[in-house]
Amino acid sequence: MIESDDPPPQKPDPPDPGDCCGGGCVRCVFDVHEDALERYREALAAWRVRHPDVKPAE
Repeated sequence: MIESDDPPPQKPDPPDPGDCCGGGCVRCVFDVHEDALERYREALAAWRVRHPDVKPAE
């Protein structure tokens, strides 16, 4: 498989500190970001299995 056909997943950008209202929301933007990071880590692990000899750029 050619890497361009299966690019590595992109790490999600963190929210800006000002994106959080500080109101104690049940689903804070930082919680949403943590969920996105977990999905990224899972996708990256799967990508590394498919591309064991390629190191993705950080």
